[in-house]
Amino acid sequence: MDLWYSEFHTDNVKFSIKVEKQLYSGQSDFQRIDVFESKEYGRFLTLDGYMMLTEKDEFIYHEMIVHPPMAVHPNVKNVLVIGAGDGGVARELARYKIIENVDIVEIDEEVVNVCKTYLSQTACGFDDDRIHLYFQDGLKFIRSCENKYDLIVVDSTDPFGPGEGLFTKEFYGNCYNALKDDGIMVNQHENPFYGADCVAMQRAHKRIFESFPISRVYQAHIPTYPSGHWLFGFASKKYRPIDDFDEKKWKSFGLKTKYYNTKLHVGAFALPNYVWELLRDVE
Repeated sequence: MDLWYSEFHTDNVKFSIKVEKQLYSGQSDFQRIDVFESKEYGRFLTLDGYMMLTEKDEFIYHEMIVHPPMAVHPNVKNVLVIGAGDGGVARELARYKIIENVDIVEIDEEVVNVCKTYLSQTACGFDDDRIHLYFQDGLKFIRSCENKYDLIVVDSTDPFGPGEGLFTKEFYGNCYNALKDDGIMVNQHENPFYGADCVAMQRAHKRIFESFPISRVYQAHIPTYPSGHWLFGFASKKYRPIDDFDEKKWKSFGLKTKYYNTKLHVGAFALPNYVWELLRDVE
């Protein structure tokens, strides 16, 4: 008998992966957590039935949410990460020796525990001494922060359930206050292709656009995410993602990446016309 993981991307579109076996299934205080093994995508994590990452394509998401801001900001020392319980963002940040401290605020400790057990490819990021984990609500954590961080990475789930509060105007305003005068915030920005996701993307962009003087959107291709076309938000108090991009400095870090590169950095901000129009409608 064949076992398949299936996720409805819309009421009329379904994405499926053939599963070799289920490695874990449990219910935390916040959500259902499952880990599966597959031939095509390796191990993958779902929360409440929604795909979070696969071993085969997680590098795309994690490289694209970390390296673009690191290639723009000239001196990142102190970083705040909201969410990211799988460890992938921590892994990419830990590759930068210039970073002195990374605070990761994850609401669900069980996600971290499960990933440490079954998804070492990403969870290895938690092993760095500069990484500090806080198991609490990111919305509450950031309210007490002011002029503290050079970079904030919002690696949230979709805008419902535990991640819903991380898409509010209050949250983005608190991120603005928590950043230093030249700070940058990046966030996962949903996909622009399917109706409900598109509306959530526009709502998030409108709130970020109203909270930051500089707000841009960039893109990546992630095969297992709805439509495969995924957006990220880049918001800043000072730096512009293209004008202040320092190609020479980023190359000096000597990082080997599988997806991100300096030419892609510029191209990622060149959006399709239909996406520009969706963004302009809410600006």
